[in-house]
Order: sequence, then C-alpha cells, then structure tokens
Amino acid sequence: MAKKMKALVFVEPNRIALEDKPVPDVGANDALIRVTTTTICGTDIHIVKGEYPVESRLTLGHEPVGVIEKLGKNVHGYREGQRVIAGAICPSGTSYASLDGFHAQDGQARAHGIKPLGGWRFGNTIDGCQAEYVVVPDAMANLAPVPDGLTDEEVLMCPDILSTGFAGAESGNVRIGDTVAVFAQGPIGLCATAGARLRGASMIIAVERVRERIEMARKVGADHVIDFSDKDPVEEIMKLTGGRGVDVSIEALGLQQTFEACLRSLRPGGTLSSLGVYSTDLKIPLDAFTAGLGDHRIVTSLCPGGKERMRRLMSTIAGARLDLKPLVTHRYSLSDIEEAYDLFANQRDGVMKVAITP
Repeated sequence: MAKKMKALVFVEPNRIALEDKPVPDVGANDALIRVTTTTICGTDIHIVKGEYPVESRLTLGHEPVGVIEKLGKNVHGYREGQRVIAGAICPSGTSYASLDGFHAQDGQARAHGIKPLGGWRFGNTIDGCQAEYVVVPDAMANLAPVPDGLTDEEVLMCPDILSTGFAGAESGNVRIGDTVAVFAQGPIGLCATAGARLRGASMIIAVERVRERIEMARKVGADHVIDFSDKDPVEEIMKLTGGRGVDVSIEALGLQQTFEACLRSLRPGGTLSSLGVYSTDLKIPLDAFTAGLGDHRIVTSLCPGGKERMRRLMSTIAGARLDLKPLVTHRYSLSDIEEAYDLFANQRDGVMKVAITP
C-alpha cells in the first residue's frame, strides 16, 4: 500500500480541506522533497475564492523549503538529505522562453492548452507544497541548495514574494538616483521597496495604511510613507517630487484604484511596473494615459524562477543585504493550516506571512 501524507487541497470555491494523499513517486528528471516549511500566498487566496480556476483536489501552495527525500535517476549534482528550495515558478530550462531569458514564461502550460501563466506549476497545474511532500519537476533546473547558516524562515520568502518583489524593481529598470513609489506594502510590496533600495533609488515613497506594514516599509527602505486612508497619494507624491512625478511606480495590490494611481504618479517617460494579480478588467483613463502621448511604459512581471534566481536571492540574504525574518508574523503546523488560511485571508492580527511546518 502506498505511503500516505497530509495535504491541503482545493475542493471548490471557498472550500479547502486537509486530506490524506499518496506520497508521490518521482519521474526520471524530478525530485521528491520532504517539506520542512512553507507559507500561504495571496494567490492561494485568489484560488480559494474561485477567482483563479484550478482542478478540484489539487494540492495548493507554491513556496517550498525542504530536504531532498528521493532523486530521479537522471538528476545529478544533488544528494538525498540536502536542504533545498525551489522557486514558485519551475522552468524546464529547455523551452524557447527559458532559453530567451524569460524563465517565468516557460511556456509549457500554454503549449499544453492549460493556462497562460508560463512556468507556474506548483498549486496550479501540478500538486503544490502545502503538504508533507512535493515533487519538484525538472529538478536540475530548479533545486537550489540552502547555504549553511540560513534558517528555513530566512529563505522562505525567496521562492515567490522576494523574487516577485525584486522583479518589480528590475522590470521597472530602477536606476541609481531614481524616485520610486510602491503602492501597497503587503509582503510583495515590501520586497519591491527593498529591491528599489538595493538598485539605488534615492527616494522611495511607500503607500500603505496598516500600521505594522508602514513600520516594516520604513525598515526595508522607504523614505516616506503615505497613509492613503488619510491623504490622496497622488497629490502627496507630486508634493514630494516637486510636481515632477516618480521615475518608476510599482503596483503591488492588483486593483483598478492602485493601478490608476500608479499611472497618475509617473513623470513623463516614467515606467509603471505592475506586480498585482488582477481579477477584473483594467481600464486606462485617457487623461492619466495622456492620450498615449506621455512616453510611458507599462510592464508586468511574473515571479522569476529557476535555481540561479534562487541562489542569487539567498546570497542577498546571506550577505546581510536584507532581513525578511520579521515578515513571518505567525506560525502554524500543517494540521492547523485551515485556521491559518482564515487568519491570512481576513488579514487579522497584523499578519504578514505565515510559516507552515508539516
């Protein structure tokens, strides 16, 4: 009889369940990871609400930290018992998109007619990591060894929110001396703020209303924080920039209101870097878009994945350039994950990120 494991599965919109599933076997190019720590993402909440469709009984989660339990016969350069992470996005490393440098847009899901979101497979097109075990596909392209001395919680943000947040600053081409506005200081927005600082922005303006997140924004690099429940953020940004506008605005919430405010905050020729996951159609106001004549750029990013991306992110942490441990505000065992979902989905008790330990 196949060995069983606990796994959190999507049943139907607004219904999840912790169930027993068989521990999966590995293909020749895969690795089985015993999950030691994982977390819950805002995208998981979109799935649970039915705003992003997945198959019933799919195991959720896409941010694994763990230990190699078993290696496929073609996987070399790793050993069982080794601590590793894998990115939320798992490129094959051989697709046209990967070989052109777009590792998030692996293309396998699109090619198979499933979904258009590139290499995002965990908790989307294959079973994810909110379980005791997870299979990492194309292991040699995706497994990144955890440096000695780093804890699970120190690297827990690397698979998704750190990679995504940094991508917002990278895709926006933040340069030394730039002024940057980051709208929303949830976990991804905080990482975008940190990324803008590391890329050399001279002034970073964060937009947020939650006290704990305002405090964290200042710690990771924000020079000014605008409470949008008290002041109009666009007006305040224009005051802070002498009416010029920002070089780069980063949208990290996924709402029409914040997207539009980002656009209105830009200087002529500025860049709107969008990280939000949108559940409704976006509209671009004619005046904010200056009728298409403002030389603006609108760019989007999906979380870059692959082992080299993970290595670089963990090196940033190991080099003491960034400390994301304070983002883990709550801890739950896998057996209590449904309670953790309720907390995270309703944003109670100052929650930022939840560490889940099987």
